[in-house]
Amino acid sequence: MAQRLKELRKEKNLSQAQLADALKIRQQSYARYELNTSEPSYQTLIKIAELFEVSTDYLLGVKDY
Repeated sequence: MAQRLKELRKEKNLSQAQLADALKIRQQSYARYELNTSEPSYQTLIKIAELFEVSTDYLLGVKDY
């Protein structure tokens, strides 16, 4: 998931801080998702999927589209 999060964020030209603000979480929390040292809560995962207009399955690596 970490790699997909980073790729999607860069495609939208967002910084980690900007994305964290949009998700209403701390930048350090989001950074840990991209570093694969922490995973988002179910609620945050849904917010990320909605923000990037992808499925949670895509974010989790279950599907490639």
